[in-house]
Amino acid sequence: MLAKLLVALLLMALCVVIHAVGLTAAVHRLRRVATSLPLSFQRSVGVLITIAAWAILLHLLQIAVWALFYALHHGMPDLPTALYFSAVTYTTTGYGDLVLPPEWRLVGGVEALTGILMCGLSTGFFFAVLSKTFESASTADRETRP
Repeated sequence: MLAKLLVALLLMALCVVIHAVGLTAAVHRLRRVATSLPLSFQRSVGVLITIAAWAILLHLLQIAVWALFYALHHGMPDLPTALYFSAVTYTTTGYGDLVLPPEWRLVGGVEALTGILMCGLSTGFFFAVLSKTFESASTADRETRP
């Protein structure tokens, strides 16, 4: 059981690395966008859509990592089933139509906890971008008023 928990923690650490690298890349890209003139409403919405899409792609990559693990270690019968199970577990939807073998169930619980944490991180990042966008728009409005 301890070995399985260690594996789960390593998968969690890999997810944190994927998310950290992905969000860092997004920050670098946002800095380039932010140095341009004040963002219009349409451009601000475009930035938010881009951030949301990027965050979802990061989550899907993490789901695929867990799924690959389940498929390779016979926790699920095949990769498509493992992807479905992982998505349902990572998002904590938990339909219950598929379950891991008893020896891997703790790993599934760690995946769910990891999903909660990474979704929370994405939410915090999205909120920070949204706050900065409104702050920039508000500053631009004040500077253009007579």
